[in-house]
Amino acid sequence: MMNRVWNFSAGPSVLPVEALREAGDEILNYNETGQSVMEMSHRSKAFEPIIAETEALVRELMQIPENYKVLFLQGGASQQFAMVPMNLKNKGKAAFIDTGVWSKKAISEAKKYLDVEVLASSKDKNYSYIPQLEKIEGDYDYVHITLNNTIMGTKWDYLPDTGAIPLVADVSSNILSEPLDITKFGLIYAGAQKNLAPAGLTLVIIREDLVPETGIPGTPTMLEYKTHVDSGSMYNTPPCWAIYMMGKVLKWVKKNGGAEGMKKRNTEKADLFYKYLDASDFYKATAEKGSRSLMNIPFLTKYTGDEADAVNKKFVKEAEAAGLYNLAGHRLVGGMRASIYNAMDIEGVKALIAFMDKFAKNN
Repeated sequence: MMNRVWNFSAGPSVLPVEALREAGDEILNYNETGQSVMEMSHRSKAFEPIIAETEALVRELMQIPENYKVLFLQGGASQQFAMVPMNLKNKGKAAFIDTGVWSKKAISEAKKYLDVEVLASSKDKNYSYIPQLEKIEGDYDYVHITLNNTIMGTKWDYLPDTGAIPLVADVSSNILSEPLDITKFGLIYAGAQKNLAPAGLTLVIIREDLVPETGIPGTPTMLEYKTHVDSGSMYNTPPCWAIYMMGKVLKWVKKNGGAEGMKKRNTEKADLFYKYLDASDFYKATAEKGSRSLMNIPFLTKYTGDEADAVNKKFVKEAEAAGLYNLAGHRLVGGMRASIYNAMDIEGVKALIAFMDKFAKNN
């Protein structure tokens, strides 16, 4: 892999080299069509099997029942913050659990369309943990959680029991990182640029009984789930290249043991890194034990204030010189952040730890 760096970006993120190589081989002439997937019509016979195969792989790897619809949309998770309340509003009230930046944005958007009740929040400790809320009851149209918190480095290790209330989850940064029981949810959505594909594609999986005939009054046609269900995600031109690349990534996931294989791979990486952080007197993880993400690991040095800012900048600069990219932490957490999505190899984590050891001794 000449000139490849270890890419710890939180998104867009590292993709499997195997998938990139295959796409590179086909970039000028896909399947003897004489054209790239980026050039072909989404209505063509050449593209039809691409989107069909990608959906089939999603269903297989995530064990999606037949009564769930798989949609390939655009607009990212941010558009879903609005689409969900526009389409799922019935009685007019939804429940949210606030675990960080993205849940706050989802809450803010939902408030434009219905009454929102925040049942629990981890804001009291800078979102460093997941609240314990085993059972949820109430007159809610849905309950919303953010299953993995990219910025804060936390994840839900359990699912709240919502009974007959549909559970909705943003799974952008942990989809297919481990097995997930889809039947526990009414709807999940994911921006694909973390674990699945390049940016520009959003995967939505929705139970068919939750697809309304229309959204709330005034809902644009493009923001109604039924529009995309009825058209097979082809109401307008879909993100063809990203769908094609998702298919490549999913084949790689399947080849490497599916969701169970990803869990084993990701647990090994995360355990190695957290063990290093917990044993260090120079670095520390920001997320509390029991709530720690397998995908995103923010960490700080022992320095504080202006001194910490200078050390952090030095760390990121020297890390890049060592071939370790995109390690700057989010401004709300500070420090650094290593995103170790499915495609990140454990050798990348080992290289990062070796660099961190050297940096700690020198600083």
